[in-house]
Amino acid sequence: MVSTLRHVGGRAATAATDIPFLDLGRVHAGLKVELLDAFAGLIDSGEFTNGPEVARFEDEFARYCGLEHCVGVASGLDGLRLALLGLGVGAGDEVIVPALTFAATAEAVSQVGATPVFADVRDDDYGLDSRAAAAAITTRTRAIIPVHLYGQVADMRSLEDEAAGHGVALVEDACQAHGARRAGRGAGATGAAGVFSFYPGKNLGAMGDAGAVVTDDTELVATLRALREHGQRRKYEHELEGYTARLDTLQAKVLLLKLDHLDAWNGERAAAAAWYSTALAEVGDLQLPTVAAESEPAWHLYVVRTADPERLSHFLRERGIGSGRHYPQPLHLAPAYERLGYKAGAFPVSEAVAAQALSLPIFPGITQDEIARVADAIREYSDGG
Repeated sequence: MVSTLRHVGGRAATAATDIPFLDLGRVHAGLKVELLDAFAGLIDSGEFTNGPEVARFEDEFARYCGLEHCVGVASGLDGLRLALLGLGVGAGDEVIVPALTFAATAEAVSQVGATPVFADVRDDDYGLDSRAAAAAITTRTRAIIPVHLYGQVADMRSLEDEAAGHGVALVEDACQAHGARRAGRGAGATGAAGVFSFYPGKNLGAMGDAGAVVTDDTELVATLRALREHGQRRKYEHELEGYTARLDTLQAKVLLLKLDHLDAWNGERAAAAAWYSTALAEVGDLQLPTVAAESEPAWHLYVVRTADPERLSHFLRERGIGSGRHYPQPLHLAPAYERLGYKAGAFPVSEAVAAQALSLPIFPGITQDEIARVADAIREYSDGG
């Protein structure tokens, strides 16, 4: 068959040789028949909300995380917000969050009426710096939310010590770290609660928005189950003001099918990360990701640092190679948080990473040949191409 040509950044390229930043088609290809069967079964049953697969997924994901309980919710943001509410965080309280993270981490704090207090991240694993978090604690601090950024678990031992010493709760934002581990503990298993997003591009992704909270706290679980469904503990008995934040049966069916493949997919991501690290060693000004001791990242993203990531991204795009910028604006400098009064220079590591980070293609099914092509293009760029 004659390949179809399309123009990428002014350069003709065959669609067959383009390398996307993320290719969900490859992830879903082998599951298509099972997924269609699951959808057909749902249509026949009509159990679109609170179907039996929701409870099944909750049981299996809790077991996967090594915890007693899982509460399925409609998104990672819902999980963070409900976890804070369930722990009693509200108006007048402060919650410490990293300056370098997706907006949902801080949004959840604001949405419960509390104030996000930003702190800097470490320069190695990009997790919340425990010393910076400790320095930000005040008498109003009720919780700390470390983020397992890019899929590497933050230094939870140090953060756990700081939280315990100051009597504040830890809520893990594990939305990018499905299956990641550090020091023998899985993502989400250390704090009072761990929160996951199942946005389609995540390591364990739904086919739409979805999320979960995992915990060993039975009392917290009961509160979360009520909050996600209009504050009901029993139908039409509204003990709390709640939300519509349920995990849909459709998404639970998808997640059940995919959970069996998560470890294998993470293994493919780890292999891809190792190929990148070998192929890109000492290339140009690239700073490659480091892996902390005793850490097994989920490799949600493979992020390099370079002086001009936008220029490199454009160069790759012209050669049919996708890339991403996660996250080019640290939250303390975002207009949404201008009211908090932070200035440029407040968190130098977060600001440096935001200015320099570029995410390279990584997903289950990416081939060593494709990674070699990405690496060749970056070498060409570094050589002045």
